[in-house]
Amino acid sequence: MEKGIRAELKRKALHLTGLVVPTLYLASGREFTLYFVAVAFVAFVVLEPFRIIEGLRDAIKVRLRIINPDVASSVEAIERHIHDIERPHERDGVAAHIYFTLASLVIVYFFSSRIAVASISVATVGDALAAIVGKNLGRHRFSNGKSVEGSLAYFVSGFLIIYPLLGPFAALAGSLAGTVAEFFNLPPDDNFSNQLTVAITLYLLPFLAV
Repeated sequence: MEKGIRAELKRKALHLTGLVVPTLYLASGREFTLYFVAVAFVAFVVLEPFRIIEGLRDAIKVRLRIINPDVASSVEAIERHIHDIERPHERDGVAAHIYFTLASLVIVYFFSSRIAVASISVATVGDALAAIVGKNLGRHRFSNGKSVEGSLAYFVSGFLIIYPLLGPFAALAGSLAGTVAEFFNLPPDDNFSNQLTVAITLYLLPFLAV
């Protein structure tokens, strides 16, 4: 298996942990989920400078080697794994998990439970499948590197997720909107715009149907 594909699989496996948010929502309700996501977002923001600024990481590792060499070794192993799955633009900029968590926080706060569960689940599963299918099975590619097969994987998974929650019309519109957002990598980051695009589309559907 090519190194790039292995890194993508590792990245998307980590990305799928985003399903914790809709799972918590279904199991524990809005308030607990909102608290959980808010705490996660603050923690990620506080830790982000240590991921980006090498000097800060090195200073911490020097102290850890003195206090507990085993912990220092574990930190270095985690650092290598993170480096393997980072996109080039994330090395000196905001990482995907910051955007993902911020979007989830906005969606859980402002939208209904079904829209929140649907949009976060679609963005999580659809994005992962689009990348995995596109890299492994993509044969018909567009100029931006995306593939018909990857986009189709996103659309089908999105439809199957939304259908039992909101019905066929919402499933068609929401999965199509998410597919378009994923295809064009809408700013500021697809991990943010993807969720919001699906959520806003599902929210506006009843008004457009009138």
